[in-house]
Amino acid sequence: MQRQHGGDGLHPARGGPQPSSWSRSTPPHDVFRTSFPATHTTEGVSPAVHSLAIIEAPSVLGLRPGGVAHLPTALLRAGLVEDFDVARSVRLDPPPFDPSRDPETGVLNAPAIARYSAELADAVETALDQDLFPIVLGGDCTILLGNLLALRRRGRHGLLFLDGHTDFYQPSAEPNGEAASMELALATGRGPAVLTDLEGRGPLLRDEDVVAFAYRDEPESTEAGMQPLPPALHAMDLNRVRAMGIEAATSQALAHLSTPFWTHLDADVLHDTVMPAVDYRTPDGLTWPELDHVLTAALTDPRCRGLDITIFNPHLDPTGAITTRFASSLHGALSAITAHR
Repeated sequence: MQRQHGGDGLHPARGGPQPSSWSRSTPPHDVFRTSFPATHTTEGVSPAVHSLAIIEAPSVLGLRPGGVAHLPTALLRAGLVEDFDVARSVRLDPPPFDPSRDPETGVLNAPAIARYSAELADAVETALDQDLFPIVLGGDCTILLGNLLALRRRGRHGLLFLDGHTDFYQPSAEPNGEAASMELALATGRGPAVLTDLEGRGPLLRDEDVVAFAYRDEPESTEAGMQPLPPALHAMDLNRVRAMGIEAATSQALAHLSTPFWTHLDADVLHDTVMPAVDYRTPDGLTWPELDHVLTAALTDPRCRGLDITIFNPHLDPTGAITTRFASSLHGALSAITAHR
């Protein structure tokens, strides 16, 4: 989720209408293992998954206190996992939010985000160890770091990044020090070590193992001074997705991912007219059918290891209609994976 100057988190910005115990060993931080340990799934094929694990991760450490912390409750009450076999459900409450910007890193709550990421990684790894498919409900986009850390403990992996913004800011260019504008940069090793070298395993991702899909923030992020996306990162902005068509673009995105991967969904990837309930709004975006297609294709891919959902703010949906529609779309994709796997 990219920051636009002037947004207050409750209105459109200008320019836009119980952690588990787990002993963590530390490998050399600059070495990626090229294969997975024998105790885990190999060859990029997921074990038979019949049940879901719901992990509530209502962290706003990378943003600010507000409505996104209520995303899990809102979507679950709207029937997100109705009729599904949920074998495990856990809620991880984050540390208290500190509004002061850390003078060393320039980032809000950086040490707390690092601690929370390790706790979240434990919960995700517990689900994976039980052959469950983890659905992680944020919260802001920094929860992605914990999800990726769980996979990084197992080796090399990829990321399908469904987000209206590239979230590749460096601290010096982020006006509020919000790490929810930086998580993709942090995951690929760019930023303060407290967040880029979690457990000494950084970076969490190689550039070439990332597909950024349907983002639409390039003009404003360039103007704001965000660092450019690296050439090796597979960037497919909204214009490219539209030019190719959603089916061809989705096929290309998944074909590019050569390893087991995580799927990240920021609600603001959706068109602003159908998903205005986000903190930083940007015109245009994916339609509901387009999101349904790419999300279903990703989640039914046997290499997909889990999904997180972030940034939806139910406080900006006074009638509940958007919550219901969003839960319905997600329920459809989850129905496909429980039937497919």
